[in-house]
Amino acid sequence: MATFRLQGSRVLAVDMSGDAVKAKNGSMVAYDGQMAFKKMTGGGEGIRGMVTRRLTGEQMTVMEVKGHGTCWFADRATEINLVELRGEKLFVEAGNLLCTDAALRTGTQFTGVRGASQGNGLFTTTVEGSGQAAIMSDGPAVVLRVSRQYPLTVDPGAYVAHQGDLRQNLQSGVTFRTLLGEGGGEAFQIRFEGEGLVYVQPSERNTIAGDV
Repeated sequence: MATFRLQGSRVLAVDMSGDAVKAKNGSMVAYDGQMAFKKMTGGGEGIRGMVTRRLTGEQMTVMEVKGHGTCWFADRATEINLVELRGEKLFVEAGNLLCTDAALRTGTQFTGVRGASQGNGLFTTTVEGSGQAAIMSDGPAVVLRVSRQYPLTVDPGAYVAHQGDLRQNLQSGVTFRTLLGEGGGEAFQIRFEGEGLVYVQPSERNTIAGDV
């Protein structure tokens, strides 16, 4: 199995001995040894499956990297976080997924309606199985624990990923920008209940649910 390690906080090094990983297309910045790169196409799940996923109209293309040596990955100097999965499922925004072990299965799951007024669906990329995944965040990610006693409410623009036995519901809410009169539309928040971890970033991307 490939070994994931960070060099600094913005570069992922993956050591391979005939192993393979799936990585965001174009994210390789350097390698040594013998490596083969292949754009992923086809149907089904797994390493030869369809890995072009549509997330609210966007596409993410993944490449297979296989060989002997070390390969380094990075994307726009974003912060990188390593997640160890032991038979679990990780839910992550497609744009925040950098690299996964080839043994991990990837897919797309519908997780609700982001905004009733717009009728937009919320689709999340899933990574499942045993192995490592590298996810990106705009600034150092904060990992917040959710318990049954302490549910968590997250701004959709700051959400990166989550794992564990969690239920999520979208609810209307008020943000600081709305209070300051800077909001341009209806604001929504994601409420997590159950037991698990939520990864959030210290900045907000634009979302299709209005100005949140």
